[in-house]
Amino acid sequence: MNTPPLHIVLVSETFPPEINGVANTLGRLSEGLRQRGHRVEVVRPRQRDDSPGQPGPDLLLIRGWPLPGYPGLQWGEVSMHRLLRRWRRQPPDVLYIATQGPLGLSALRAARRLGIAMVSGFHTNFPQYSGQYGLGLLARLLTFYLRAFHRRTAITLVPSLSQRLDLQRRGFERLALMARGVDAELFNPARRSQALRERWGLAADDIAVLQVGRLAAEKNLGLLEPCMAALQRAHPQRRLRLIVIGDGPQRTHLEQRLPDALFCGVQRGESLAEHYASGDLFLFPSLTETFGNVVLEAMASGLAVVAFDEAAAAQHIHHGHSGALAMPGDSAGFLEAACWLLEEDETLRRVRLNARQHARQQGWASIVEQFEGYLLAARSQSAAQAIPVKTIEMSKPSV
Repeated sequence: MNTPPLHIVLVSETFPPEINGVANTLGRLSEGLRQRGHRVEVVRPRQRDDSPGQPGPDLLLIRGWPLPGYPGLQWGEVSMHRLLRRWRRQPPDVLYIATQGPLGLSALRAARRLGIAMVSGFHTNFPQYSGQYGLGLLARLLTFYLRAFHRRTAITLVPSLSQRLDLQRRGFERLALMARGVDAELFNPARRSQALRERWGLAADDIAVLQVGRLAAEKNLGLLEPCMAALQRAHPQRRLRLIVIGDGPQRTHLEQRLPDALFCGVQRGESLAEHYASGDLFLFPSLTETFGNVVLEAMASGLAVVAFDEAAAAQHIHHGHSGALAMPGDSAGFLEAACWLLEEDETLRRVRLNARQHARQQGWASIVEQFEGYLLAARSQSAAQAIPVKTIEMSKPSV
């Protein structure tokens, strides 16, 4: 490798083996950077399955506090002085801050004090989440805070063109696109299992309609019920079954609303890949994604994806060719797109083949290399170009 090895620190509230898009992305990036010869240190809250004792030189565990409504996920505590002591002894070359919570703010302030280069990532759309929960004022305050936070890093990486445009409209600066990849060997149509489909109560010609992800309000899962009803009305001759993979605070509510659906809970690794590949149609009704890793996983598994035209779907689905898209917020259009995919068997077959062909080209290697380039650029930035150190204050924005 021509690039000199770096000491890189990733700061995050979530990391594998936790299951979510951010954890998956950071796990892939850290693994890829290590393969390229870099030292990668991770700072994160302690997880339930962590063993006691010293975690090692490349892992700093800090105390976490449960995130309301999200069992298993945590906010990291304020740890500025602990980070200062650690980084004074062994200063990293560059930080990647993937959280804007107390832990991320602690890391930002400590790094600014020590003159350590920083890159930040916009992984979770908290302002939109707040809007989904009816907290409009909180969404405005969060936007103000996040804008101030990211202004103090060399560059902010966003995963989709639609996310970059949205943040630019909100006054964010120095945004760069860094998409996501997919493991097309793991997520592969060859893992399709007729035995699994039989356990789902489906024959070879029946249609398994999948939904994969966290079962939470911001995922717009209320659209599943009318979508399944529309599909059954449009295709009364076909047996359809909704297969829901994942867990979250809305599971009980969804089980009551969708009594004919099969809820499989959290699946991991090859089991998750087998579940994907054994489906036919994938519904992704979320309107709050910064990316949506499950879209690429479903496409790589050979599923026909129905989604709104934003984030990962906007980047990777060519409507009518490798999936079906609806305008954001157009629920009727979403239902029509889903019904269209089942009108002709040849249409469904063609779309699934095209989805697989596209997704298999979206590997992680080029994305890791791009990420490395952003870190190197931040490391090389001269002190004269740095933004003056300021304390982020949670004062009220003018709106």
